[in-house]
Amino acid sequence: MISLGIILLFGVGATLVGCQATRSGYESAPYQVVRTDGKFELRDYPVLAVVVTPMAASGNSDDGSFMRLFRFITGANAAKQKIAMTTPVFMSGDDTNRIMAFVLPAKLKAATAPQPADAAVAVRELPGGRFAVLRFSGGRNTKREVATLARLRAWLATQGLTAADASPVYGYFDPPWTPSFLRRNEVMLRIAPKP
Repeated sequence: MISLGIILLFGVGATLVGCQATRSGYESAPYQVVRTDGKFELRDYPVLAVVVTPMAASGNSDDGSFMRLFRFITGANAAKQKIAMTTPVFMSGDDTNRIMAFVLPAKLKAATAPQPADAAVAVRELPGGRFAVLRFSGGRNTKREVATLARLRAWLATQGLTAADASPVYGYFDPPWTPSFLRRNEVMLRIAPKP
């Protein structure tokens, strides 16, 4: 019985270390934490160069959007250049205008990034700014996203902060084989500047 417990403990420990090592192996979008309140943060993001593609109105990432971006970073671009994967994968927009975005590595700027070979993919700049962020775990699903967004909006209200845009941005940091309870996900709202 003790040996089974040790094996289970070792397995869980190896899974935790493996998932953290996988995530830490990627460059992440840079930001500066301005304030922390439990799981909530206020962050300042610089301008980010991203590669974007439309998503289906349902927001289902199985619509080919991820693979279009993945093909771009693996060489389906005018320069046939391989580009390192980064985190997070951003998803944003409303039911009629959803997009998925990969952040480009810091050494690449939107003006100098290779042009996509697929017309459904574009290189853009996301404007910098201050964001309220709430981290959560679990697999990606609409119910969890809605509940987490509601928690973030409630926190904003208690802080006297206003979202500049009603549309949230979701960030997903982990590959699909990561156990859902170990996944790092975030919901973000751009904060309106105070008058």
